[in-house]
Amino acid sequence: MRIPNNRSRGSVGFNMTPMIDIVFLLIIFFLVSSHLARQETQLELDLPAAASGRRAEDDDRTRRVIVNVLAQPGSTGENNGNGGRIMVGGRVLGENELQKVIEFERRHADGPLEVRIRSDRQVPYGRVEPIMVACAKAGVWNVTFAVLGRGEGR
Repeated sequence: MRIPNNRSRGSVGFNMTPMIDIVFLLIIFFLVSSHLARQETQLELDLPAAASGRRAEDDDRTRRVIVNVLAQPGSTGENNGNGGRIMVGGRVLGENELQKVIEFERRHADGPLEVRIRSDRQVPYGRVEPIMVACAKAGVWNVTFAVLGRGEGR
């Protein structure tokens, strides 16, 4: 009887192809999601100036919803003729839809929820007030405004 020789066999290897595939998918996911998050705050708005205030602290535990209020009226008439469109996540929303989005985000937030309002300086307060009312109805009390400080350009 012949005794098997284990030295002639190659070593048992580990197939790294599925691991590399998963890593590339994760990289693509994070690149796309970070691009969408940056796109939300890079929307060209002429922010109002503030004489006082404090810089917002970025907290990883706080989930943030950014509400943009644009000065130009929408083409579908969702602005009721008084200027400004409400945008969240790149979508134009009405006041009822905005409240549903805020309620949904509050329910699914692991920790506190912050609503940051970025409004053009030409938008009247009457367009910002319904956003704050929607936050209050949804139980969100951490509402901040994005403004320009002293010395920051327009």
